[in-house]
Parts: sequence; structure tokens; C-alpha cells
Amino acid sequence: MTHAIPVSLPSALVEHHAVDLERKYTAGWGMKVDDVATAPSGEINVLHRVHRSTYGVPRDEADPAKADFGYTLLTRHAPDGTVLATAVSGQAEYLRQDTTLGGPTTGLGTDLWRAEGLCVLPDGTLAATAPGDGTHLIAADLTAVTVHHGSVRRGDHGPHDPFATWISTTPAGRMLCTTGEYGVHGYGSRIDNIVSLADRPLTPASKPTLRALASMDAQPVKQTRADLRPDVLFGGTPVGMDHRPRPSLTEHLTKTEYAAREGDWYDARLGRPAVVREDLFVVPVYGHIYRSGSRGQRFAFVLVDDRGENVGRLGGMDLYRDSPFTGFCFEIAADPVRERIYHLNRYGLFAWKATGVRAQRLDLDQSRYRLLKHFTLMDCTPEGELILAHRTQHLLLRIPCPADLGDLGRVVEEALRSYAKERTALKRRWQPVNWHWVDSTAALHRL
Repeated sequence: MTHAIPVSLPSALVEHHAVDLERKYTAGWGMKVDDVATAPSGEINVLHRVHRSTYGVPRDEADPAKADFGYTLLTRHAPDGTVLATAVSGQAEYLRQDTTLGGPTTGLGTDLWRAEGLCVLPDGTLAATAPGDGTHLIAADLTAVTVHHGSVRRGDHGPHDPFATWISTTPAGRMLCTTGEYGVHGYGSRIDNIVSLADRPLTPASKPTLRALASMDAQPVKQTRADLRPDVLFGGTPVGMDHRPRPSLTEHLTKTEYAAREGDWYDARLGRPAVVREDLFVVPVYGHIYRSGSRGQRFAFVLVDDRGENVGRLGGMDLYRDSPFTGFCFEIAADPVRERIYHLNRYGLFAWKATGVRAQRLDLDQSRYRLLKHFTLMDCTPEGELILAHRTQHLLLRIPCPADLGDLGRVVEEALRSYAKERTALKRRWQPVNWHWVDSTAALHRL
């Protein structure tokens, strides 16, 4: 199998904007992988972004070689890593929009630039999701956006049709989602607060209702009836005001954690949930992030069933020694076929059974696993393979997980050795500049 896959930039974009690939990111440009979603066919879809912002350049600069820019890209790879197609969409309104390579003037709207999540729906459609519950459905071949569910800020005028910030699918095709509420921890913006389940599919023609399973903040303040959404329900009525699942996740953790206090979950945040099996999900919750450092701060990966019951949590992690706050590594990936859960942070690669019992911890201070410190956990494929993204070399690492988790260390060690050899071969073939891989062969679609 292929272990190393480059995340590439379209040559048309690089040439159009005369991007200096040798330039350091501190000079005002950058590239980042946001999410990876693997289809049942084995095709790998990568959501990433590239931007340039140069101090002193006028906003109306006409020369694309000098102007600031920002694009969200979707790249589709064959199972062997070959680039099949790339879709490009313009980013924020405050960046110059160049319709040569995609932009909101083409009718997409301005939310897709903020997309951070990607999910393959049962019919093969891609769902790109953004903070604030913006959701975009994109054809599997990346040729078109079929529907856009956006939102506006509180008090603004305009279309108000949000769906979800994160989406994951269950084996039966249901959707596990998170949605936001106003007033969480007293904030006036929409912050993820509700974990919910959709029993019907999301299609260009219909948007299903979401059944709330859990909340993070039990009492968002200063909500009004205007903040209620008719598509997010608890007990058959819209979530909002004083009506949502109780006890909240933070209330539950305060009561069940040893030596926990209510203040430990001050300003907590909700991570992206993952599907463990058809009726079981794992929900990351983490406490306030302090400027002075948050290592040792409270975090938990809570197990919630499809009736909204808290049935446990992932065990075997130390608040300080295994802290995900170092590098802000809160990602969870799950394999619902084999009922396994994985987490990677700067200290270890962890694996659990569906019961929450830790089955494995690979110590990243060991030289044979140390390379994993440079990766972010992105996805677990239908075949049970982990996909990780290198944060600076823009490469994906694919790790096949063994039948017995006791063999995970050996398999990871072998995958890292294969990855190093494949990376060397890729460098010879692609000739990357400062670890930027430029592709000129795949079809380019402008959304």
C-alpha cells in the first residue's frame, strides 16, 4: 500500500499569483491541511487552504502577482494517492477575490472559505462544514456545489439557513452533528454546544431535523425566541432558552471526575465527535485555553449513546503527562467497523476499545515513534487505516491498523520506515520547493 501522499497546490494557482514557494510563512503566506475524508471506494478527499497577505499592498491591487489572496481547496486522490481533481474556491470578503481561480462572485457565498470539516455522505456527496453551522454539499467529482446552508451573525439581515459545524456518518448512514448556540459561556457569537443525530439524509432537496443528544453548556445566557432553530429539536421542540439535554457534559464531568470542581470547566469547548458504532459516539470536551499555557488543564473524551445517555469516558490518560493542550491536539478518530477509537497528541498515540478501556499507548519520546510528533490525526478509513497529515511537509501518512492492537507499535514502526522511503522517492519525482508539492496534471474546477 501507499504510505506517503503529497497534498499539492495546483500549478495554475501558483503561476497565476507568482507564489514564491521558497518564502517563509512568517513573511505573510501559508498553507494548511484542515481535514481528510475517505470514501468507501478508497478515494481520499483533502480539504486545505492557501493564502497570501502582504503588508502594504492596496486592497484594489490589480496585478495577481502582487495582490493578497486566499483560497480553499478540495483535492480528490485515488486510493494509490494519484491526484484526480482539485476544486478551488475564493476565501474571505476582506481578501481580494480573483474569479480566475474561484470566488464568491460565482454564487457560492462567502462561507466555504471558513470550512474546516469534511465528510463523505452515503450517496458520495461531500459535505464541507464551517464554524457557525455553515454547510456546503459538493459533487463527488468536485465539479459543482449542489447546495449551500449558510448563516449570518446575530442581528444581521440576510439568509439564515444553518445546518452543522461538524458532520460524521454512522454505518447505517445517519449523521452525527454538532451545532452552535448563542450565549454559550456568555458570548454573543455562535459557539458549538449541541451534539445531535439526523436520522434522514441531507440532500440538495431536503434538510433533515437534528435530534439533540447532549449539550456542553447547560445554560447559555440571554437567548431569545429569535435564536431558536426549528431543525434542532430536543423532546420534539426546538433547543434553546432553558430547553436542552441535561445534565450537560460539563455538569456530568464535574459530578463524576475525581477532585473536579465547577471552575475546572470554565469556558470549555466542544470538539468534533466521532462514531464508535451505530449507537455509540465519543465527544471531546476540553477546558479553557490560557495564554500562559494549559498543560494539565481538564479534558475528557465522553462516550454518549444514541439516546443521549452518558455511558462512560475514555480512560488511561493523565491530565499533565498526556495533555492534548500542547499543540492543541483534540482530534479523535474512530473505526466503527472494528469499534476502536484513536487519538494522537505530542506525547502519544492512543487506542481504545468501545468500552473506553485503553488498549495501547505509544510513547512519542521513543525514537522509533518520534516522527509522529509532526503529524495531526485526520481520519480513520473504512478499511481501518489511520490517515495523518504532516504539519510542515504537506504529506499524508497512511497507517494500516492491525487486527490485534497489541501489534500497533510494530505496525506503526514499519509504516514510518516505509513512509521515509516513499518520501525520498516522491522528492525525486515531484521536485518540491520547500516541501510544497505542485501538480499540473489533475483537472482544476473553479467553484
